[in-house]
Amino acid sequence: MMRNITQLEHAPMKMMTSLTIATLLLATFLAQHCPAAEQTQDRPNFLFILSDDQAPDAMGALGNEDIKTPHLDTLARRGTTFTHCFNQGSWSGAVCVASRTMLITGQTVYRAPRNTPYLDDWAHAKGPLAVHQETAVKLWPEVFRDAGYQTFLTGKWHNSLASVGQGFTSAKSVGEGFYDTHEGSRVKYFDNPGYQRPAADRDRWTPWDPSFHGHWTPAVRDLQSNGELGDAYDVQQHTSELYADAAVDFLTQSKRQASPFFMFVAFNAPHDPRQSPRSFVEQYPPEQISLPANYLPEHPFNNGAITIRDEQLAPFPRTEEAVRVHRSEYYAMITHMDREIGRILKALDESGEAGNTYVVFTSDHGLAMGSHGLMGKQNPYDHSIRMPFVICGPGIPKNRRVNDMIYMQSVYPTTCELAGLSVPESVEFSSVKTLATGESKSGGEPIIYGTYLAFQRLVRTQTHKLIYYPKLDRYQLFDLVNDPGEITDLSADPSHASVLKRLKKRLTQQRTDLGDGMLKSSPSTAQESR
Repeated sequence: MMRNITQLEHAPMKMMTSLTIATLLLATFLAQHCPAAEQTQDRPNFLFILSDDQAPDAMGALGNEDIKTPHLDTLARRGTTFTHCFNQGSWSGAVCVASRTMLITGQTVYRAPRNTPYLDDWAHAKGPLAVHQETAVKLWPEVFRDAGYQTFLTGKWHNSLASVGQGFTSAKSVGEGFYDTHEGSRVKYFDNPGYQRPAADRDRWTPWDPSFHGHWTPAVRDLQSNGELGDAYDVQQHTSELYADAAVDFLTQSKRQASPFFMFVAFNAPHDPRQSPRSFVEQYPPEQISLPANYLPEHPFNNGAITIRDEQLAPFPRTEEAVRVHRSEYYAMITHMDREIGRILKALDESGEAGNTYVVFTSDHGLAMGSHGLMGKQNPYDHSIRMPFVICGPGIPKNRRVNDMIYMQSVYPTTCELAGLSVPESVEFSSVKTLATGESKSGGEPIIYGTYLAFQRLVRTQTHKLIYYPKLDRYQLFDLVNDPGEITDLSADPSHASVLKRLKKRLTQQRTDLGDGMLKSSPSTAQESR
């Protein structure tokens, strides 16, 4: 032993060479086996902002002159806007449930898990997504957490409560699916003051009055140190302000963290009840609000969702006054949310991380708000199946628009690729990374599919849309180039017979490829394949 030490003392160059080789070998081993521990500092951050029920034109930057969204407009100037972003549909009357399940699992509409505890009682929901365990599906935030990211959630989750702990390292103010209005103790749907209005017997309700609860008194939960959500507790604060506070706090604290972050900030706004501070409501006098070009007092036929909760918010038929009131309160709520998003973006700038952060803003689906005589999202028209989608960050061209059709859920694989992470094999939606960065000029979906329960199916190209109502065995065909408002049904027009035939075949193929279990029972299946 003494001889070896003496040899090292008289051979410093040999010692340095040995140590250098050992260091290189150790670094190589760590790079191969512990990438999360050693390589995450250079990875980009992600701030994902999700609104609820925001129509595709409900932003000033997208051409709506009635609405004020200065911070979202700035975000659009800083990055790339996808003008034709879609949700694939729903197996639930609550379309946002299916949309968000597809979002976090990356699985298409008929394969995404349907047994989320949202369908059970909020207070007793336990256990992870059953399908998640059986099919080895990795949740979107789980991919980033496993790669060494701080993963943070605030706001509406609307999936399994237990899955919060699967994907996030921290979560503050996790909200419910939506917050209904009520006076005193909670009441049943349709009995509260937020429905069937405006009407003479509903004039006591105002959007800024906290005594009607809703967004003003949310019940939320926080993620505990054991990885489980704690008990729900009530907060006396508007949901948009509450979630923005949580996001700002996280960004302030993250300055001290070495690892990158993945933030999932999900607003309940502008989902009804349409409540916001009085100063925002007064910015939108109803008489100054434009009616949609495809406004109708009533939908011409029962599309399978006429009696659903969303459609009970305004009386039948929809008067011009009622539509203007609802749209004015809707815009006020979006402008209020926009202010809170501005606070989050300011905190990101002040954190010093903005230059290395991808920011994505989108919504889970759109909303009718008087278009086609409808109020909700349970319909196949563009105002309900489309939503805004803006992305900005390193390498993303500024002030650019992309008209290619994409699915909102493509954000899962896209962010994985932007982070240099492998996309799990279970993810079925395609990445639009090269389309977002401008590396490719085209790469969106050649055709978009949509579904709603057993009542509606659709295929959409850039130029046409075919809608099929299985229960009615009825079609609608629209020329989207000449009729973007989907007003004139061309399904019986002989001059469009070839388009109708071609899209029927494509509809059948999409239903087959995606696994529509109703396909065999549809009356027109044989006709569609001819």
